[in-house]
Amino acid sequence: MKLRIDKAIYGGSSLARVGDTEAGLAGKAVFIPFTLPGELVEARFAEDKRSFIQAEVEGVLEPSLLRTTAACPYFGECGGCNYQHAVYAHQLEMKTSILRETLERARLPNIPTIYSVSGKSWHYRNRIRLHLQANPFQLCYRERRSHQLLPIAQCPIAAPLLEKAITVVTEAGASLKLESFCEEIEFFTASDEYSLLLSFYSNGSARDLPARLRAISEALQKHLPQLKGTGLFVARGRHQPASLTANWGERSLTYNAADFGYQVSLGSFFQVNRFLVDALTDLATLGRKGRLAWDLYAGVGLFSRALTHSFERVIAVEASPNSAVDLRRNLENTSNRIIQATTLDFLRKQKPASAKSSTPPDLVVVDPPRAGLGSAITSLLSGIEPTCIVYVSCDPSTLSRDLFALLQSGYDLRTITMVDMFPQTFHLESVSVLTRR
Repeated sequence: MKLRIDKAIYGGSSLARVGDTEAGLAGKAVFIPFTLPGELVEARFAEDKRSFIQAEVEGVLEPSLLRTTAACPYFGECGGCNYQHAVYAHQLEMKTSILRETLERARLPNIPTIYSVSGKSWHYRNRIRLHLQANPFQLCYRERRSHQLLPIAQCPIAAPLLEKAITVVTEAGASLKLESFCEEIEFFTASDEYSLLLSFYSNGSARDLPARLRAISEALQKHLPQLKGTGLFVARGRHQPASLTANWGERSLTYNAADFGYQVSLGSFFQVNRFLVDALTDLATLGRKGRLAWDLYAGVGLFSRALTHSFERVIAVEASPNSAVDLRRNLENTSNRIIQATTLDFLRKQKPASAKSSTPPDLVVVDPPRAGLGSAITSLLSGIEPTCIVYVSCDPSTLSRDLFALLQSGYDLRTITMVDMFPQTFHLESVSVLTRR
């Protein structure tokens, strides 16, 4: 069927509508990946759901002038990238448009102009995680819309050192019998690519794991001198998170960003785009000052450390034990208090603004996971009444839901910036600034 593409939508596809000539389907929404707004395409219906049709593009009859040739040989098969067929400037336009439309659908009033911040669009990732395939040994991503493994020899959105590590591990994997040692490997490099950490994820069924970890690490380091440390993470139960069971070499690396050398350990979270960490930190913290700031979902302290320069006191809250260790190290010799707890548990113990002894913070920075804050946290946060809230989000849908609740409770949305932390993919980061009325 021939379809005219209307617009890009969140998730990597574009939207078209079935024409009036199709009885029973006229006007129905069709989601088609790897297409661009304005294009006329020939599409094959893959799945007819109740409210929309999922389709695959068979041919582009009238290509957009903003279409380009994908740089990766696995594009279209791999489930990682969605936008390599669009010139980068258009990727930014599509993401900004998607963010605005998502906010509008949530009925947010007075949405300010959305600006975008971007960096280099290739070789930006400082971390990748790959699956292992045996016979023949290969490192793999997942195929698009599938659990099938896709062997890869390169990844052009990964830092060059990570691509080198892919080659080394692929060549040595069979002789080291890595497929019997672990199921996944995570590669993490510092911004300057002078150091590398590897995390091996195992179900724990193999024997002599710590001894094998040492032998594997020493063998890989001969070809990867930047390899400073490795860790073995084992899942003890089906629904239990993997925990660090053994390590070789150094347990952390120093990641230089935002004028500080952050300690980031095996298993700790850090922002993935090595070109935009400073810009993201500035958007969240620069020019903000006062008596008290809270950094919720603090991680290893990326925002907390920056805030210690302009606030008399900073309270950093982090639930992950691995990240909390780094957080303490990164906030040494500063006026801070570190609390290892979930954000919800922390807020439940705080006094609301109505309490006589309440001292609400001047600033609260929140950087939640994809699920967002949720109703319980937005309600508690609104009751505490901080002067300013900076919301760092990686999902426009949950952001819209949370912003709507905060605006209803007495806040105004002052600025919002789309930060393209994940070029070539549909994922987008944003920084929203809210102030109390």
